[in-house]
Amino acid sequence: MRTSIATVSLSGSLTEKLTAASRAGFDGVEIFENDLLASPLTPEEIRARCADLGLSIDLYQPMRDIEAVPREEFARNLRRARHKFELMRRLGADTVLVCSSVSPLAVDDDDLAARQLAELAALAQDFGIRVAYEALAWGRHVSTYDHAWRIVAAADHPALGTCLDSFHILSRGSDPKGIEDIPGEKIFFLQLADAPRLAMDVLQWSRHYRCFPGQGGFDVPGLVGHVLHTGYRGPLSLEVFNDVFRQAEAAPTAVDAHRSLLALMETVGAAQLPPPVVPTGVAFAELVTPDSAPVTAQLAALGFARTARHRSKPVDLWQQGDARVLVNTGPGARRDGTQLAAVGLESPDPAAAARRAEALLAPVLPRRRAREDVPLDAVAAPDGTELFFCATGDPELPDWRTDFVQVEDASASPGVTRVDHLALTQPWHHFDEAALFHRTVLGLRAQESVDVADPYGLLRSRAVTNADGSVRIALTVGAAPTDDTVRAQHIALATDDVIAVARRFRDAGGRLLPVPANYYDDLAARHDLPDDELATYRELDILYDRDAHGVFRHCYTTTVGRVFFELVQRDGGYRGYGAPNAPVRLAAQHAAR
Repeated sequence: MRTSIATVSLSGSLTEKLTAASRAGFDGVEIFENDLLASPLTPEEIRARCADLGLSIDLYQPMRDIEAVPREEFARNLRRARHKFELMRRLGADTVLVCSSVSPLAVDDDDLAARQLAELAALAQDFGIRVAYEALAWGRHVSTYDHAWRIVAAADHPALGTCLDSFHILSRGSDPKGIEDIPGEKIFFLQLADAPRLAMDVLQWSRHYRCFPGQGGFDVPGLVGHVLHTGYRGPLSLEVFNDVFRQAEAAPTAVDAHRSLLALMETVGAAQLPPPVVPTGVAFAELVTPDSAPVTAQLAALGFARTARHRSKPVDLWQQGDARVLVNTGPGARRDGTQLAAVGLESPDPAAAARRAEALLAPVLPRRRAREDVPLDAVAAPDGTELFFCATGDPELPDWRTDFVQVEDASASPGVTRVDHLALTQPWHHFDEAALFHRTVLGLRAQESVDVADPYGLLRSRAVTNADGSVRIALTVGAAPTDDTVRAQHIALATDDVIAVARRFRDAGGRLLPVPANYYDDLAARHDLPDDELATYRELDILYDRDAHGVFRHCYTTTVGRVFFELVQRDGGYRGYGAPNAPVRLAAQHAAR
């Protein structure tokens, strides 16, 4: 199916929006009137620009407050419409969106609305234009898609059809199954948007909180399925009003938008993509640093050993159990300190995982490597983290570890077993994009968003995971994007005995993040813990949580650059990440700075 996007969904000038839409792979655009009015280009120049970019102009919008008004007002509306139709002919657009009226002059008279819309359609037909009538969720008298369709059916004009908008339908809780009663040829246009479930005024909800399909809480695929059942053959078009998108750079937003439509089309059977290859574990986490001493001192105190060095690059492999950390001091290291730059994901089929990622517009990363180095497929996540698809230990596939030469350093101490999860801080405008990326590209399951109180704002966190929890990634964005504490990333290391590992770390000279004594006073009130157990937690700055499935004990190291480590012990099937303790951790990190 063809894909389209409304220019209002992107930031920048009209020229910038058109360029971004084309480069992201869209087939067409909806030209929003305000974008045209603010453009220095003439309609003919805009038409030529779209043609050069390979974009059709699928819709011109909106035309407001047209129908069910007194005769004198309707005459003025027809005069206005004639001017718009002249402009559309110059622009090369053949469909106009007419929204249900919100004017105080409009009356509750479906027969009048049908007659006036038919007259408007007759005028439009003279210009070779079709009128797509849409029910706004806050329309004065027409606010549901089935009501709008009844008026269109009553008008019975070939140049008049309906426009369906997923937000207007689903935000009101309307049953989309009734869409199947509308003939497909009378659905002139389909606009799509998702949204989080919010209890607020529907107009403000629509104007500020729409998002791309798959990023919110609406069943957009279900609605599209009903539309396709009618025989609709028009484009799938995105119309998303979102404050974040309108401030973010247009190019990556357009890519995210097109990815959402590709995933949606796959879901409804309208497109065939390479199937998802769900990662089965974390092969490694790679830290880049201009000075390896602080982070390698922490790794050594945690019980890791330097076991190998890359044969051609300044990269060391530190390992304990199945937890592997690469420390890279190469030219890519940033001057502002240590950061988590790459993640190796275990994959049953790395090549197929890369094909899936590329089909969903993930940037494929060129990799500088020596002739003898193992070829690794890698793509960039929205936050810039490099994701490598690995097959560690598979005798049938190349093993990235063969690029490393064993060294004679001391063997690792037992304690840490594997990487429990990774916490990746997202740029403030990429949070929803990151969740969609990890769900669609990697096939991970997205959990509900969690809000966490920070001393200087509010953080949002959303975890994505595979079925057995061997891959867990917590995506976080904060209200203070320049705050180093909020921007920090961390590697959570699993252990069967957090007390022993924390004590060993401290005794080896490692510094645990200090936890205020008030926390333990409150912990004693919330949970009936033995005094000696509570004393041990207090001594080692260990935090405690429990859910319906089990118990979670965890503690943190101090931060090096932009990275810190977490030691975690999950007992009895605990499923969370210690979110109730996050405000204490964040406050402690602010204090430690």
